[in-house]
Amino acid sequence: MKPTRSAAALAAALVAGLVSAAAPATATGPAAPRTAAATPVAANGQLTVCGTKLCNQRGKAIQLRGLSSHGTQWYAHCLTGGSLDALAGDWNADVLRVSTYVQEGGYASDPRKFTDLAHKLIDMASARGMYVIVDWHMLDPGDPHANLARAKTFFTEIAQRHKGKNNIIYEIANEPSGVSWSRVKSYAEQIIPVIRNIDADAPVLVGTRAWSSFGVSEGSDEKEVVNNPVKAGNIMYTFHFYADSHREEYLNTLSRAADKLPVFVTEFGTQNYAGEGSNDFAMSQKYLDLMASKKISWVNWNFSDDDRTGAVYKTGTCAANGPWTGTSRLKPAGVWIRERVRSADDF
Repeated sequence: MKPTRSAAALAAALVAGLVSAAAPATATGPAAPRTAAATPVAANGQLTVCGTKLCNQRGKAIQLRGLSSHGTQWYAHCLTGGSLDALAGDWNADVLRVSTYVQEGGYASDPRKFTDLAHKLIDMASARGMYVIVDWHMLDPGDPHANLARAKTFFTEIAQRHKGKNNIIYEIANEPSGVSWSRVKSYAEQIIPVIRNIDADAPVLVGTRAWSSFGVSEGSDEKEVVNNPVKAGNIMYTFHFYADSHREEYLNTLSRAADKLPVFVTEFGTQNYAGEGSNDFAMSQKYLDLMASKKISWVNWNFSDDDRTGAVYKTGTCAANGPWTGTSRLKPAGVWIRERVRSADDF
């Protein structure tokens, strides 16, 4: 997400389709704390892609639900022990997406700093039993090849450090734009082997063109991926939407794509494509209902106190170090999303 718009900029954001074994939570009160055996990772283990679904270590199709961080160059102070305790134990999220921007004051400005920060956040989420999406948040330039060498360096170190974990998911290109699908595909086919040579088991998420819209935002659709898939196994394709901007054409594309391809919604909002403006909860619910019916995992944008509508916390919450639990410091979108992250079915 840019300072003036969301990461789905110009066109178009783990997590709980798995439920906590803890006692049912109310919509506003703190959830019963999970036991070590009841965390998403303890219950599901190493994930893998089976057919068009994301499956746990027993081959059961599951749906993850959770939150994406904002850009860590701006909002790392929102990712604390207390806030992640709340995400894991009060929200009952299954996954955290750690968004390492490449440009805009991110990784390219200080690779060591932002790689170390990614390591820290991965470890913090892992200690709380959540899955972690390691998001290479390329946005502008929209051609992922522009950062190919940097991506190889970043993912090599991330994979080397965390290959022993069973909760890592790699998202190799946030929102490609202005380039053909074949160009995005060629990037994926160069990055995936870098990860696989070190971490052979973790799922890899491949961004689709036109801001991860399967090309819809640039006049195409999912057929370009269906007819020319990435040559690699254990992968999923990403789709992003912002419900107030992206209506039935996008919803229908997601539905069709998920019938033929493994899809993970790694970013969405209930507002317009900039993460701003009014919340369209009715349209958002249509997406959530579809994703529940097809077991499409999702991550909401974003777990911060940015002043835009789409940040779940009210401005000033992070500087004050909370309070993180309950709903007193949540914006309307935060209240709505928290309730739906908590309403998991079963592990």
